[in-house]
Amino acid sequence: SPAGSTKPMPGRAQLAAEDAAFISIQAFPALLDLPQDPEVSAVSCGSRHTAVVTRGGELYTWGWGKYGQLGHGNNISSDQARRVEHLVAKGLRVEEVVCGPWTTYVRV
Repeated sequence: SPAGSTKPMPGRAQLAAEDAAFISIQAFPALLDLPQDPEVSAVSCGSRHTAVVTRGGELYTWGWGKYGQLGHGNNISSDQARRVEHLVAKGLRVEEVVCGPWTTYVRV
């Protein structure tokens, strides 16, 4: 901060955060509504994103998507759970999901 200034200067991390899309952080368990109410068989959480596998073998993801870790073919973040359509289009049934810090691994 400049001498005599009481207002701190924004750091690089703060500026980068302001440029990113806002994603709410849920610190406590909360009820989640998935489209069409599928039964969930597996859940995995990354540092800022979450993925679930349904009993029907579909993958839903949401959260921070800057590195494409949500699997929707873009870098868009989402607060809403969305089905990964690429896997459906390929006729792939998801068996397992594991989220890393900025990645999502799927076994089909």
